Amino acid sequence: MLPPLADLLGSARVVSLPMHTRFRGVDKREALLVEGPEGWAEFSPFVEYDDLESATWLAAAIDFAWRTQPEPLRERIGVNATIPAVEAAQVAEVLARFAGCRTAKVKVAEPGQTLADDIARVRAVREAMGPEGRIRVDANGLWNVDEAEHAVHALNEFDLEYVEQPCATVPELAELRTRVKYMGIPVAADESIRKSSDPLAVAREKAADLLVIKAQPLGGITHALQIITAAGLPVVVSSALDTAIGLSQGAALAAALPTLDYDCGLGTASLFLDDVADLRPVDGSIPAARVTPDPDALARLAASDDRRDWWLDRLARCYAVLDAR
Repeated sequence: MLPPLADLLGSARVVSLPMHTRFRGVDKREALLVEGPEGWAEFSPFVEYDDLESATWLAAAIDFAWRTQPEPLRERIGVNATIPAVEAAQVAEVLARFAGCRTAKVKVAEPGQTLADDIARVRAVREAMGPEGRIRVDANGLWNVDEAEHAVHALNEFDLEYVEQPCATVPELAELRTRVKYMGIPVAADESIRKSSDPLAVAREKAADLLVIKAQPLGGITHALQIITAAGLPVVVSSALDTAIGLSQGAALAAALPTLDYDCGLGTASLFLDDVADLRPVDGSIPAARVTPDPDALARLAASDDRRDWWLDRLARCYAVLDAR
């Protein structure tokens, strides 16, 4: 059962968070926050997503704010640093924002850049973190199989923990996994889970060694746990460039997992200049607890009137999609 639309609209607050560095094509991250009986939740599908896809993100917000969540099995969640596609000279400055993190996810395959840029960036991360640091790279599906194989070979000297979504399709992931298996570098799937009508295809086709799971795009913690159980693969819980509210939902998902063998991509609060609450990593981890936005921060980060109206209208449209299901 859906809560009344009026309840969502009545508590909705739209915020715009400035970023240290342009990331995923944005330098300000907009989000709509709502408060329900269980606490605050976030609705923040990226602006280019259509209503059908975005409605699943709304389902996740409703689930988190209106329904009881699974009991946590751990109090804190280890997280990774996230390195945007910056120049190598900027890497140390970015890493310094992620206090105590010993794992770094490095963006690669950025449009307009080259493999040489990726190599320089990853080398800078390895030099900054030393031999004990863990490095994973994320291509967001932008390589074909041959490009991905070449890139993995070129980056192998940096002792990669895994390569995330190197190619766009499940068959491509499966082919690449076969080609690089002898190198011992696992393949992780992200977009092939969260943007797929069949999120279990990756596991069924043996196209990945682990899954990157995000609570919002999968409709909430309960549905994400169902996918994880059915897939039977190790998991990294990650964020969708969430505010502290969305990150707390991801932390709740990570806290509910029976096993958690990897640092999670939930340290992305450090990418923002300001946030509705402080959930930046401390000693390489964040708490697995609900977050309440600071009233002053809500006022300080409030989106413009026209952007607020845009998000409220989007909320109503996506609510109609859910109501019709």
